[in-house]
Amino acid sequence: MHQTLMDLWYGFGIALQPGNFMWSVFGVLIGNLIGVLPGMGALTTISMLLPLTYAIPPVPAILMLAGIFYGSQYGGAIGAILLNLPSHPPHAVTCLDGYPMTQKGRGGAALGITMMSSFFAASVGIIVMIFLSPLLVEVAFKFGPTEVCSIMLLGLLAGATMSRGSPLKGVAMTVFGLMCGVVGTDVISGTIRYSFDLPELSDGVELGALCMGLFGIADFLMSINRPAPKISDTRLSMKDMRPTRAELREAFWPMVRGTAVGTLFGAMPGTGPTITTFIAYAVERKIAKDPSRFGKGAIAGVASPEAASHSKTQVDFIPTMSLGIPGDAVMALILGALIIKGIQPGPQLITEHPDLFWGLIASFWIGNVLLVILNVPMIGVWVRMLRVPYKYLYPAALFFICVGVYSTKSSLFDVGEVAVFGIIGAVFLALDFPVSPIVLGYVLGPMLEENFRRAMLLSRGDLSVFLTRPIAAWFIGACSLLILAQVFAYVRKRMRAAEDAATGRLVTE
Repeated sequence: MHQTLMDLWYGFGIALQPGNFMWSVFGVLIGNLIGVLPGMGALTTISMLLPLTYAIPPVPAILMLAGIFYGSQYGGAIGAILLNLPSHPPHAVTCLDGYPMTQKGRGGAALGITMMSSFFAASVGIIVMIFLSPLLVEVAFKFGPTEVCSIMLLGLLAGATMSRGSPLKGVAMTVFGLMCGVVGTDVISGTIRYSFDLPELSDGVELGALCMGLFGIADFLMSINRPAPKISDTRLSMKDMRPTRAELREAFWPMVRGTAVGTLFGAMPGTGPTITTFIAYAVERKIAKDPSRFGKGAIAGVASPEAASHSKTQVDFIPTMSLGIPGDAVMALILGALIIKGIQPGPQLITEHPDLFWGLIASFWIGNVLLVILNVPMIGVWVRMLRVPYKYLYPAALFFICVGVYSTKSSLFDVGEVAVFGIIGAVFLALDFPVSPIVLGYVLGPMLEENFRRAMLLSRGDLSVFLTRPIAAWFIGACSLLILAQVFAYVRKRMRAAEDAATGRLVTE
């Protein structure tokens, strides 16, 4: 306990260094701004700013990207509550009761509850990270190539099968990401593979180009004909954001339950924030004495999902930093940024890079305090930002994407990569394929291959090593259960469809 507090104090010293603090504040501000704007999510923003991380040291680079991630969660609730405009999928459930509260004149109170829930949930998530870290240090030396390989396999399966839409489509996109990840020079043999005789691909597909194309250009192409949202003249003052005592009492336990849901799902790879918020909302409806209140302005319908979203955002860093398994596409990007900086995420990261780990944890608290301080007086500015038309927003984003990717290597080939992946991403989105698993496959694929080959060298090609080593066997068992659960869900869905068809025929006869 004493050592953990000393490490946390050391982390605050790292996070408050002028250079690190400046980049953390920059990330929080950009994330908050992007969270407010419809369509411009954390994925697009981190993809655009990823080239910037090449020019700055590892600690401020990761603090900036993390600030964008949790800053965007704050901003996304503003449009959902005030304008019924879910800028990002996790906040769609907030619209259900947030906007009815605005129609009743309590939109400011809903925002106040959101900020309190967010700060409380984020603090709990940070505490969970702090006290899990000594446990991770203890198990660090028990992980060899076999264990790491099995963990990576679980992360890939979870990300593929728990993504939006069909699990088979998720698996297909993960395989596509794996194919992109193996392009370039083989780490072990040193031979160039799958480069199509293009010397520019000898170093592999550029992470920034892949992400900017899939989440920047593709979204721009899909949004060209999107109608502009109708923005009302909503106005708020700081006084309007103070909830009453009754509203605070009503929000307290939903906030606690939402935090618990977010913390639980944050530690599970592959479960995105959208799933978490909807589960938190469903839990509140299930246990409510009067479920009919939901959808008409229930405080619980705002407090619980927002708390779940923010606690998950913080706890998401546990599997990413300690096991090298990103919980979603944003975490995969941050994982990619660590690898670019020559830092290998895993159980030993805490001991090998304590400045990064503890500085990141301390920056979470600093950033969340800054978000509360900034959002209260600037709420009017964020509401006005919602009026930015798409026709100005996306061309500007397109320009910055091209400049950002060109500035990395001063190569027009990378700009062409962005265009190619943008078109591919737009086609996948049009066919209702989720593109997030592509990033998971791209980032985890090379690490999975490298550790698998090492495990095979050490075991002299004996695959049973994955079952004879306890930790690896546990993760392989989890993979098997995950596959069986998906097969069971598919069979059950087909049986229900057959029963419905049979019932329909009987009714017709």
